[in-house]
Order: sequence, then structure tokens, then C-alpha cells
Amino acid sequence: MKSSRIKNSLLGTTLALGFISSTALGADKGIKMGDSFPDLNTFALEGNLPEALKGKVVLVDFWASWCGPCKDSFPVMEELQTRFGPKGLVVLAVNLDEETATMNDFLKKHPVTFTVVRDAKKKLVSTVNIKSMPSSFVLGRDGKVAAVHRGFHGQETRAQYVKEIEQLTSASFASKQP
Repeated sequence: MKSSRIKNSLLGTTLALGFISSTALGADKGIKMGDSFPDLNTFALEGNLPEALKGKVVLVDFWASWCGPCKDSFPVMEELQTRFGPKGLVVLAVNLDEETATMNDFLKKHPVTFTVVRDAKKKLVSTVNIKSMPSSFVLGRDGKVAAVHRGFHGQETRAQYVKEIEQLTSASFASKQP
């Protein structure tokens, strides 16, 4: 248990230092608005990805059990999945914990109906260039990044999610009307 806390603390420190150094150097590699999000099937993610992401609005959220704002964001993501799932939203949470058991302990205390996978090898995290926790990407039905969120700021972030998801789900439904 103590070694898990040390590892999680080191991961948090590494993420923070990566953010500071990339900001100081002006480096902003990774995924940004307008980019196509990487094909999740090409990464060795633990868990089962939803079968059909193509043509869906997807909220991809990167989180860890040791992250306080991540804990706060889970009820909001559950609300979004329930409210917008019937309109084509898929919430996908990507866990960064070092150990599966740590993630599972968190999920027992905070159960959700949306899909959770784990990026054990940190390959997706590296590709996307996660700078802070949580970080999330709202993807349009075309698989392109429509919005990027760094951190979770309670009702402010919730309101942004709702606005973005409403626009993305209603725009695609409107275009399908005869």
C-alpha cells in the first residue's frame, strides 16, 4: 500500500514536472483542437473499448485514483453519459494508475456505468501528451477533437461539457433530418 502511494506520488510529480518543463520550453506537442484523435484500438489498453465509437460523440477523460479533481469529475461524467448517451455520447475514462487494484478500489467506491480502461504502458498518455489531471477531450462524430479540458473546475467545467456536447449531438442529429 505504501509503495503504491509512493508510485502514485511519483507519477503525479512526473506529470507536474512534464507540464512545467513543456510550458517553460514552449513545447506544445500532442493532440489539440481540430486534430484527429488517435485510434484507441492501436494502444494496448487494459479493458474493453466500446465496440462502436465511429460516428459517436466521445468524451475521453484521463484520470487516476490519487487525483482529487478526478474524483469530483466522475459524477459529472456519469450524469453526461446518462443524459446524452441516447443522443450518441460515449464517455470513456482512461486510467493512469500504476496498479489495476488501485483503479479497481477507486471504482468500487465510485461506481460508474461508462467505460473505464487503463493505459498501463502509458503509450496513449504519451501520444496525447497529458499535462495535468484530469485531462479530457471531447470528440465530434468525425473523430476530431472539438474541445480540450485541462483539470476539472466543478460546475464551470460541467457547463462547458454540456454546451459542447449539446452542440455536437444536436448538430449531427439536425444534419440527419430529412
